[in-house]
Amino acid sequence: MVDVTAATIDPSARLVAGQVERRRAIGYGIFYFAMASITALVFALGSDGDARFGLARPQDRFSDFPDLVIPAATFGWLLAIVFAGLGAAQFAAGFGRMRNLVLGIALALFVFGFLSWAASGASFSLVGMFQETVLRTVPITLGALAGVMCERAGIINIAIEGMLLGGAFVGAIVGSALNSWVGLFAAGASGALLAWVLAWLAIRFQVDQIIIGVVINIFVLGLTSFLALRVLTENPDLNSATIFRRYSIPILGDIPFLGPVLFDQNLFVYLSYALVVVVTYLLFSTRWGLRVRAVGEHPRAADTLGVNVLRVRYINVMLGGIIAGVGGAYFTLGSVGRFDENMTGGRGFIALAAVIFGRWHPVGVFAAALVFGFADALQQKLAILQTGIPSEFLLMAPYLVTIVVVAGLVGRSRGPAAEGQPYVKQ
Repeated sequence: MVDVTAATIDPSARLVAGQVERRRAIGYGIFYFAMASITALVFALGSDGDARFGLARPQDRFSDFPDLVIPAATFGWLLAIVFAGLGAAQFAAGFGRMRNLVLGIALALFVFGFLSWAASGASFSLVGMFQETVLRTVPITLGALAGVMCERAGIINIAIEGMLLGGAFVGAIVGSALNSWVGLFAAGASGALLAWVLAWLAIRFQVDQIIIGVVINIFVLGLTSFLALRVLTENPDLNSATIFRRYSIPILGDIPFLGPVLFDQNLFVYLSYALVVVVTYLLFSTRWGLRVRAVGEHPRAADTLGVNVLRVRYINVMLGGIIAGVGGAYFTLGSVGRFDENMTGGRGFIALAAVIFGRWHPVGVFAAALVFGFADALQQKLAILQTGIPSEFLLMAPYLVTIVVVAGLVGRSRGPAAEGQPYVKQ
């Protein structure tokens, strides 16, 4: 018998991997040169005057904190030279393991160059935009945490969008009829109910998990749209909830720039901070988290060791549903105080992208949510600056960023091995 060893297979595998890596390196180099061209032709040549970025608000303790003033055209030319240099370095030798870090820094510089171009000859509140970024990150963060909780246990949760929308609707009605705190708990309960439907069909009847998620999304969208038209339109008193106001944390809220951005927010922002920490600790520092990850990776082995696989999956999906329902309440109880048809606007699907981009880790998905939240806040601020970019393109910004990140920047990303696979106890 011929012994087919790794040595026999490795040369061809290494050849294919090398070819893929070279194509990727060439693509990165072309991308850097494209950034250099856009920066030079648009940002540098199209800028007129200085860009003034406000780093404090009039009501802040350090309101006299100096603004950041940048000569927009000069900064654009400087960035173009930097990007061209990165492209040349990529073609010459590449950046090895530092490639993603270099790309991330380059993209951040490109965005800042874009902001300098947009704000040239005008004033732009940088602290206000980042404060709005953190706020808009909330539903994406909570939706992504729900996805992590489910998928770490092996259940794909496509229904995050429906859970967010259902939480927003229930939160508005209960919050209007009773009070916002009761509305918040009711929103979490609505997410748990939808999660139970997902778990029940996926675990007990082994229905395709993606199909269940799509059905839940369509059902919730149709039901909330119908009830909003038939009930809320005729009873406006059921659609006027009191929103949770901002609260500045003493001492931390007085830190220049970071204080207003991170610690002068409403309940939902602080809740998202806490949940990222708690979920990270539970998943990676407790026996329960070890069992959850074992169920998501190898349920048969976990069952052999005495772990109740089905119960772990039920519990995790329900907990994820509660988190998603609370995230949906942000739209009504943390933002506008009323429910509007399809007001989540696809944030649940962006949350799914954040799960992949964050590699199924709570801290990673929070960082990914910040990227998407920034794109969401940016399109609103650019509309105020009147840059000449059509409003339709501005509204597309969060979704375009989602496509670019998932399709071009994530690279190889492996989720839990048993994700989406039904388990039958023998």
